[in-house]
Amino acid sequence: MFKLLEYGRSKATLENMLFIETPLPGAFTIDIEPFQDDRGLFARTFCTHEFEAHGLATKFVQSNLSVNANCGTLRGMHYQSEPQAEAKLIRCTQGRLFDVIVDLRPNSSTYRQWVGVELTSENRRALYVPEGFAHGFITLTDNTEAHYLVSQFYTPESETGVRWDDPAIGIEWPSSPTAISEKDASWPNLV
Repeated sequence: MFKLLEYGRSKATLENMLFIETPLPGAFTIDIEPFQDDRGLFARTFCTHEFEAHGLATKFVQSNLSVNANCGTLRGMHYQSEPQAEAKLIRCTQGRLFDVIVDLRPNSSTYRQWVGVELTSENRRALYVPEGFAHGFITLTDNTEAHYLVSQFYTPESETGVRWDDPAIGIEWPSSPTAISEKDASWPNLV
């Protein structure tokens, strides 16, 4: 049990984040449970104990920031192959984005299925992406920033991806991209 230090709560609680498993096993949305007063807001966004209790990765080795000037910027669908497969924890710190993950674990009952979640600076929601998933997003506003933690170091020779519009996956993006890198536009379809 954790002791909360005088934040105005009468009882200590173990969980200060709300973990909701998506239809893709092992992938979670994580909402904060903020404490607010006249100063503003305070909330826990990561806790090793809470992540361990849900069977999630707790060792993150890099923190990345993606700054996107224009609405409609699409980044993805990326992942790193074994042995450098990575878990990710993504949060939108400015603006709005539609974050998408695709289960590419060959033995998974949800292989090739996808989930999309709107992450915004207002809802402060995070998306936990387990190893073996492709990840990408499209920005829904100008000046959108995404911050994410990854469990493996970036390894160029392990970087791979799938097409954002692969018909075998069928992602229902909220809009067509207005900006996409040449590399992201040229990822192959799944075979």
